[in-house]
Amino acid sequence: MTQRTIVITGASDGIGASAARTLAKAGERIVVVGRSAEKTERIASEIGADFFVADFAVLAQVRQLAAQLKEKYPRIDVLANNAGGIMGKRELTVDGHEKTFQINHLAPFLLTTELMDVLTASNATVINTSSAANGFGKLDMEDLDAAKSYSTNRAYGTAKLANILFTSELNNRYAAQGITTAAFHPGVVATNFAADSTSHMRHAYKSFLNRFLLSPEQGADTLVWLATSTPGQDWISGAYYAKRALAKANKQAHDAELARELWERSEALVALAHGTLDPRP
Repeated sequence: MTQRTIVITGASDGIGASAARTLAKAGERIVVVGRSAEKTERIASEIGADFFVADFAVLAQVRQLAAQLKEKYPRIDVLANNAGGIMGKRELTVDGHEKTFQINHLAPFLLTTELMDVLTASNATVINTSSAANGFGKLDMEDLDAAKSYSTNRAYGTAKLANILFTSELNNRYAAQGITTAAFHPGVVATNFAADSTSHMRHAYKSFLNRFLLSPEQGADTLVWLATSTPGQDWISGAYYAKRALAKANKQAHDAELARELWERSEALVALAHGTLDPRP
């Protein structure tokens, strides 16, 4: 097997770390990306991988990460946008965006689009970690930063819905250039994912219910499957999966016009955060 280069964000813990371990054992070249320098370096050292540190709450760091990846890796076969999480009270990032929306959607959107020339040249697969929580999301294009109405759970659900819309629109725009893409729900996994949240979800992660949650290895299974199987044969590009099968999603997830509008608005938002207008001619 020819060794492939697989970049996994949010790989310092949880399902990202588990997927990194599994794919490294299979002989893939893994690039570990995380927010914590200590934890990211530890996982990278364990599996013999390269690593980069970036905080997705700072879009400048996402741009720097993309530049570093492009400089070092002329080919990226799989980009797994796995970083994310559920937050607490409404908080704005240094870029002026609601933190849940930026970390879960805008940052991976920016990373992917900044890497697009490498990804298209590599006929890459882009995998976006979503969640069944997309079902209680509601995307309001006039209130993406939840200034009018905010709740921890809805903000997270909306961000996970945005992941699915991004996945479908990425396929729509770049399938002809060789990109394949999928979003997936990992299941309810026993990790530190909700530890800093005010959501009721955190109780499940800290209580006796923890014993009923999936292990990180189980949660990473669909990610690993998407990264190692054949798009177009084993799965459909642009779709949303759970347990290696097509999954039901929020009705907004099937709105092609909404997906297009979210893409265009996201382009404008990340360009404005860079201090410029939309860079497209």
